[in-house]
Amino acid sequence: MRPAFTSLNFRRHGCLEARHRGAIRHMHRQAFPPAVSTTGHPRSLKSAVRALLVVLLGGGAGLGTFSTHAQQAPDVVEAQVRDFLQAQSAGLPGAVAIEVSPLDPSNQLPACAALEPFLPAGTRAWGRISVGVRCDSPVVWTAYLQARVSVVADYLIAARPLRAGQIVGPADLDVRRGDLTNLPDNTLTDGTQAMGHHTRFAVAAGTPLRGDMLRVPHAVRQGQTVPVISAGPGFRVSSEGKAMNNAAPGESVRVRLGNGQVVTGIAQPGGTVEVSF
Repeated sequence: MRPAFTSLNFRRHGCLEARHRGAIRHMHRQAFPPAVSTTGHPRSLKSAVRALLVVLLGGGAGLGTFSTHAQQAPDVVEAQVRDFLQAQSAGLPGAVAIEVSPLDPSNQLPACAALEPFLPAGTRAWGRISVGVRCDSPVVWTAYLQARVSVVADYLIAARPLRAGQIVGPADLDVRRGDLTNLPDNTLTDGTQAMGHHTRFAVAAGTPLRGDMLRVPHAVRQGQTVPVISAGPGFRVSSEGKAMNNAAPGESVRVRLGNGQVVTGIAQPGGTVEVSF
């Protein structure tokens, strides 16, 4: 016969069950640790952070090397621009000096397989200019570098005040040396360009002499067939056309080419017209 289930037995039975439940919970925690630590950060996140630190600290040198090799080297660009300007300035009178501002060392341009320097339209290798550098492979980009082309040579100045209409003689001329790119265009560099010609207007002593200050015989006459030399970055083309106005050396002249196109150039001694693009 089973013993009666008294209240005392019930209390004892309840305490035993509670102890069993506590033991089961303890065993569950040991077998399945909580996903959240005491600091409140997920264990998976901590593991990811530790892995990321290992990558950054262990592979940082490799990443830095990759970035350096992928970047365009400034000295290569500068050398290309310098060589380009030396070719463009060949034949200029006097001593030519070229200065090129370097490309920003912190540039983000990818390394280029073949660089192509060029001058913007209407620019020549003279004085302070911007030079473009184009890359077509493996990534297309264009950068601009500042440069200066100096041309140091002798030039003519008025040795004394000259009256309007005065015939220029040897005693009226003196020679100075300096950078022609700092002087007005068409500054005369040889005494034969001025002697025997009449002045168009009064000229103060010490003034650099230009071709447009003198009444120089026309190098090109209206209706005359003249050789035309068209030059620009990387090309030089010769053709012929008819002059549309009279022009002395160094003066502007319009020429109608054989295809009907009208171009404007500068008259040169001997009747040639030079057109710059």
